[in-house]
Amino acid sequence: MGAKTLHITNGSSLTTYLNELEFEGDILTWHEMLCEGPTIEDINSSKFIQVRQQFLQEFYDIEADIIKVKQDLDKLDCAECYNEIILWFEYDLFCHINLIAVISLLVQKKIKLPVFLVCSGRVHGVKDLKGLSELSSSQLTDHYEARVRLTADDIDLARTLWQLYNGKDHNLLKPYIVKHSSFDYLSNCLKAHLQRFPNSLNGLSELELNILKIINCREIHSRNHLLGYALNYQGYYGYGDLQFERIIDRLSMFFSETDEYLALNEDGLKALNNEKNYEAEISDQMVYGGVHKKDFNFDTKLNKLVKATDYAN
Repeated sequence: MGAKTLHITNGSSLTTYLNELEFEGDILTWHEMLCEGPTIEDINSSKFIQVRQQFLQEFYDIEADIIKVKQDLDKLDCAECYNEIILWFEYDLFCHINLIAVISLLVQKKIKLPVFLVCSGRVHGVKDLKGLSELSSSQLTDHYEARVRLTADDIDLARTLWQLYNGKDHNLLKPYIVKHSSFDYLSNCLKAHLQRFPNSLNGLSELELNILKIINCREIHSRNHLLGYALNYQGYYGYGDLQFERIIDRLSMFFSETDEYLALNEDGLKALNNEKNYEAEISDQMVYGGVHKKDFNFDTKLNKLVKATDYAN
């Protein structure tokens, strides 16, 4: 049997789409959401799976299908079966953290095949950024034809970023915001990541603050209505329903709720106007890679993270 292509996709929707379009080769579907929760650098380990399994269970009540995960990853143990690997990931932070992890896993497994990237985002003649599954068949084919072969420098960059993400000082990611690479949206994703930490003025992340702005500026009739706006106006985060539902539930202290509408209460307005720091009240136990969210603040004036203890709320 001749060697063939291994496609690694960012989720089951795209895998189904590629199968419908009869793309040749095998497909490994990457189901993880490594932009949230603790991670360790060694992805190719039982410890990694254990850490992720525990997080998904505790924060989202998700029972990870470990057998399925291992079956998918087993495809990487047959590198000699393939002549190239094509990574299908999108413009957002959710995808980019998964992307650097996948590339790091290929390095950890000492796979030396040519690696190509198909990354969606800007589409000619379209205002909004688009995910891969949102593209028409012709647009998706065009993206595939324009796939970029990752250089040794690109792969080394991804591995370095994964190491830093698993480390204790995410300010070390800042210099890579301006580094040139084949990852066209990396700069936006790294900026978005740093702003996930509590703002030093109000104690809310950029995502959380954006949700309060949506409630304040639009007629929101229900939490589900708010969820729709949050999904559509989140910029470079790429969060899904489960993640936003958790955030909205945690922010309920900032809005009043009736059968007809949501509206900011006094605390919501104070947070929006930077009149009070609410980090202690929110008390979010989320972890990003190797760093606890609560341990750092994002200082908008310094444009970097500072230790949370540096601020007296």
